[in-house]
Amino acid sequence: MFRLLTEFAQRLLCGIALVILTTLIILPGTSWAYASGLGVANGHLSACPASNNCVVSQDADSKHAIDPIAYHVDRNTARETLLKVLSVVPRTEVIEQTDNYIHALSKSRIFKFVDDVEFYFPPNESVIHLRSASRVGESDLGVNRRRIEQIRLALLDLNI
Repeated sequence: MFRLLTEFAQRLLCGIALVILTTLIILPGTSWAYASGLGVANGHLSACPASNNCVVSQDADSKHAIDPIAYHVDRNTARETLLKVLSVVPRTEVIEQTDNYIHALSKSRIFKFVDDVEFYFPPNESVIHLRSASRVGESDLGVNRRRIEQIRLALLDLNI
C-alpha cells in the first residue's frame, strides 16, 4: 500500500512539474506576441479581437464599444489624476507612460490572468480614449468593461 501511495505521489509531482514547465515556456511567448499589437498607431488604439474580452473607445463595433472619458481640466492634470487612480486599482501596475499614452497591466485575483489597459490622450481633444483587453480566453465575463467604468467613476468623483 505504501509503495502504491509513493508511486502515485511521484506521478502527481511529475505532472505538476510538467504543467509548471509548460506554463513557463508557453505563456511568456504568448504575452510578448500579444503585447506587440499594443500602443497608438495613427492616432488610434488597436481594435479589439473578435472575442468577448475587450472594450475600446475608438472605431469599435457595438459589442466592443465604450465611451471615452471626457475631462475639463488641462491634459497634464487629467493624466496625473488618472495615474493616481490607477495606483489604487487592485492588482494593477502602470508599465509604460508618455505624455499622451499610459499602459497598465491588471491581473485577475485568483488565476492571475493579465489584462492590458491602455489610455490615449489625443492632441486637441479633451477626452481619454481607452482600451482594456484580456490576453487569453474568449470571455472575461464583463471584467474589462466594469474596470473601465470604475475608473471613469473615480475620475468623475475627482472632478476632472
